[in-house]
Amino acid sequence: MRRKKRKNIMAELLMILLMVIIIFPLYFMVVNSLKAHEEYVVNMVGMPAQATFQNYIEAFQGKPFGQWIWNSFFLTAAATLVTAAVALLCGYAFAKMEFKGKNFLFQCIIPLMSVPPVAMIIPQFRLIKVMGLVNTRVSVILIYVGIMLPMTIYLMRNFMKTVPDSLIDAARIDGCSSLKALCKIMIPLCIPAVITSSLVNIVWVWNELLISLVFLQKESLRTLMVGITLFKGRFTLNIPVIMAGLVIATVPIVFVYIFAQKYLIEGMLAGSVKE
Repeated sequence: MRRKKRKNIMAELLMILLMVIIIFPLYFMVVNSLKAHEEYVVNMVGMPAQATFQNYIEAFQGKPFGQWIWNSFFLTAAATLVTAAVALLCGYAFAKMEFKGKNFLFQCIIPLMSVPPVAMIIPQFRLIKVMGLVNTRVSVILIYVGIMLPMTIYLMRNFMKTVPDSLIDAARIDGCSSLKALCKIMIPLCIPAVITSSLVNIVWVWNELLISLVFLQKESLRTLMVGITLFKGRFTLNIPVIMAGLVIATVPIVFVYIFAQKYLIEGMLAGSVKE
């Protein structure tokens, strides 16, 4: 009994520690975004003596913040939608159709999930340069889609494997083509998986820095994350303004999570089912 009670106490302490580790960066970001730079220097962790929204005003006035937000929104929406559309088609083919080399192709997709994006930067840049797409949104969207597709296809395929084949067979008996069966039956059933994978992809693209920094050199094409790195002088670093920019960048992701949270666990569990 004592041993069980001791384990429960240890588990509770561990959960508290994890909560502090998770919450503290958010607390640090929000609190320091409300401080003047002078106060931040002498009080980095405590609450602001006098909260101010001047840092948020400076974030919008000093740089083309609105343009950065629009660029990030456009790239995130485009890359996520294209990835979801292609993954639905590929997932359906791998889960419910028979064709030569299906298992081999699917096994080729799995290792791609472990390749870090930074390892592909140089060959991607050379390819994009040959295609004449440097400094275009299309190039970054194509790269994002290529990086996100393996995991998304894997999730879609595993989710669709849980759908009984009898539903597809009944639809085909009624005269539905494969495409119509996908649109009328599979896609409505795959909403949790679509939202789950899209949520993961949205968060990654929205917060991505390296690829957009390398491939989008024009100031008018900069994303929000790249733009926030510019909130510094030659010899100074205005942390409160940077924190204000990060708070603004975090708000859309928080709303996305609130909207999609009920689908997140269901989609992840279904996508983890193995044959």
